[in-house]
Amino acid sequence: MKTKLVNFEIGKKGLTREFIDAIEKTFKKHELVKVSVLKSATRNKEETRKIAQEICSELKNKENKEFTAKIIGFTIFIRKWRKKPKQKKK
Repeated sequence: MKTKLVNFEIGKKGLTREFIDAIEKTFKKHELVKVSVLKSATRNKEETRKIAQEICSELKNKENKEFTAKIIGFTIFIRKWRKKPKQKKK
């Protein structure tokens, strides 16, 4: 089933290439991923926001699709868009 929530954790190693690859593989079968930022990674809200942006931009570059991140506390929820966003008319 595609809607099951998959959990990941970012620890003291931080955001690595292997971590991004694992999330990318997960999005082939799921559309929502939960990433918990552990205390050993950071306890700064701004750094958590930067991590979320970096994950979304890396995934967008790899898969050529849009991803959004919602941050609650030190937890990041990443969702893959089903459809491409509509282009604004000029």
